[in-house]
Amino acid sequence: MGSQKTGALVAVVVGIALLALAIFYWTTPAGALPTALPGYELHSSVRHTKHGLAAFALAVFCFVLAWFQTGTKKAG
Repeated sequence: MGSQKTGALVAVVVGIALLALAIFYWTTPAGALPTALPGYELHSSVRHTKHGLAAFALAVFCFVLAWFQTGTKKAG
């Protein structure tokens, strides 16, 4: 497996993890988040939309990076 293929695979795996994190942020109240995650607030019912959007944006970036890593090379 080439270096670019490995990089693309890592980017996809990280993108999937970030997408799952974004969904978790959007659906879980701040009081129910694990204490290790940013945004944890004891007894809070607020959902962290901005944290979810940031994780989603990073996931999209990872998927685009993987897409460009696996594209065809121009002769030149």
